[in-house]
Amino acid sequence: MRKLPVKNIIAPLGLCALIFLFSYFIRLNLGVPFFLIMLYISFRPGFARVKNLKLSGLPFLFLVSFGTGFLLLVNGLPYYFIPVAIIPMISMLLFNSLEITYFLALATSVSLASLTPEPFKAWFIFMVSSISAALLLKGARKRTTVIWAGAIAGILQLAGILLFEHFRFANPERYLTIVACGLLSGIITLGVLPLFEYLLQSVTNISLLELADFHHPVLQRMLLEAPGTYHHSLIVGNLSDTACATIGANALLARIGAYYHDIGKLQKPEYFIENQEMQKNKHDALSPTMSKLIIMNHVKEGIELAKKYKLQPVLWDFIRQHHGKSLVYYFYRRALEDREEDQEVAEEGFRYPGPKPNSKETAIVLLADSVEAATRSLKDPTPAKIEEVVHKIINNKFIDGQLDECELTLKDIEKISGVFTRILSGIYHSRVNYPQETKE
Repeated sequence: MRKLPVKNIIAPLGLCALIFLFSYFIRLNLGVPFFLIMLYISFRPGFARVKNLKLSGLPFLFLVSFGTGFLLLVNGLPYYFIPVAIIPMISMLLFNSLEITYFLALATSVSLASLTPEPFKAWFIFMVSSISAALLLKGARKRTTVIWAGAIAGILQLAGILLFEHFRFANPERYLTIVACGLLSGIITLGVLPLFEYLLQSVTNISLLELADFHHPVLQRMLLEAPGTYHHSLIVGNLSDTACATIGANALLARIGAYYHDIGKLQKPEYFIENQEMQKNKHDALSPTMSKLIIMNHVKEGIELAKKYKLQPVLWDFIRQHHGKSLVYYFYRRALEDREEDQEVAEEGFRYPGPKPNSKETAIVLLADSVEAATRSLKDPTPAKIEEVVHKIINNKFIDGQLDECELTLKDIEKISGVFTRILSGIYHSRVNYPQETKE
C-alpha cells in the first residue's frame, strides 16, 4: 500500500488546529470555508492521480454528509450518534484513494464539529471514526468487510469518547448505541453505494467482482461464439492482474478490463485467428484494406456491445485503448506487397484510431494482449524464445509511442516484462512426449 506523504498530513492538521482555535474563541464559523479551500490546495496533487475521479462529485459527497449531520444536530441528536463515517467509507470504496478520503473526512468533521458545543471533542471523535473505517476498507472486495469496518469504527469512536470522559462508564445504553451506529454506517454504506456509483459514474471492487462472474451474458456469448477469444481474454486477465499487483496498480480493475476488452470480436468472430479453423482463413479472399477494416472495427463494435449490456464506463477505456494507435502490421505488410508500382500505401490508414492508454491498467492490458497473441504463435515456445518475444513486443510498443500517455516508468516496464515471461513460460512450456503403450 502506497504511503501517504507526511507533508499532506502535517499541513492540514496544523491548519485544522489553528482554524479551530480561531473559530472557537470568536464564536464564528468563518474559518471553515478558508480551511476547506486550503485543504483542497494541499490535496490537489493527490486528486490528479485518480483517473476515474470527477471533482464535481466531491462537493456532492460533502454536501450530502454535512447536510445529513446538520439535520440530525438541529433535531437534537447528540453529535456522537451521527454516522459520519458513511461518506469516507463510500469515498474509499469509489476512489480507493487515501488522499481523497482524508480530505472528505477532514472537511466533514471540521464543518460538523464547528456546530457542536464541544468542537474539538466532536472533531476528534468524527476523525477517529472516519479514518479508521476508511483504512479498514482499503482495497476491500467483500461486502462483509464493509460491515466489519463500520462496527470497528463504532468501537473506536466509543473508545475516543471514553478517553475524553476518563473511562467513566456512566451510561452503558449510550455506549451500545454508539457501537450500533457504527454498525449501521456499514449497512447504510452498502445500501446507498450503487446509487453513488451511478451518480458519479464510478465502480467499486465489489461491483467489479460481480462482473467477474463467468455467467455474465457477454462472457457466456464469448465462450460459445468465440471460444478462442474467450480463452485469450482469460490469459490476458491473469497476466494483467499479476503485473498490476507487482507495480502497485489496480489489479482487479485490470483483470476485469481484460475479460471484456475484446468483446467487439463477437460481431465477426470467424475473422480473428484465434477462432478460425486450422486450414481456413477468411482473410485469404479479402484485400488487405478490407481485412484491416474488419479487424479495426472490433473496437467500435466492442463499445456498442458495452453500451448494450450496460457495462460500467470505466471498462469502455479498456475496449477503446487496448490497441492504442498501433499499426495493423500484418495487413500493412500485405498491402505493401500487393501494391502496384505507382501506388502509395499510407501507414496511418492501417493504424487503430486510439486513444492511447492513459492509465497503468489500460497500458498493461495493451501489453498483455500483444504479448499473449505473439507468444501463442510460436512453434517451439521455449523460455528463451518467450523472453525474447516479450522484450521485443514491449520495446516496440514503447518505441512506437503507445505508452506515452500513461504513468508507467522504465522500472515498471522491466517488472512487467519479467512477470509476463514467467507466466507465459509456465503456460506454453514444451510437453514431454510419452511413449505409446504397445500391445502384444
